[in-house]
Amino acid sequence: MSEITPELVRHLGVLARIQLNDDEVSRLTSQLDAIVDNIAKVSEVATPDVVATSHPIPLSNVFRPDVVGQTLTHEQVLQNAPDAADGRFRVTAILGEEQ
Repeated sequence: MSEITPELVRHLGVLARIQLNDDEVSRLTSQLDAIVDNIAKVSEVATPDVVATSHPIPLSNVFRPDVVGQTLTHEQVLQNAPDAADGRFRVTAILGEEQ
């Protein structure tokens, strides 16, 4: 017997504040029922000796050495800035207060 009924789908639609017409209710009833059945099948094969995983293969962090590369000078960084002062970008105050 199906766990998902049209009444349940209509109720879920009300909870989600989604207006569903009769065709949508019918389609969603069969789709949600198939999803519930598939979840039940997965639950049947899950055993306590199988460890739950989030990924099918083990993950490991890959780090590279931290090497200093070419950097820009202050002049190069600020050459296209609309406004600069004291070697920094100058921007308008965002809190309405000058600092």
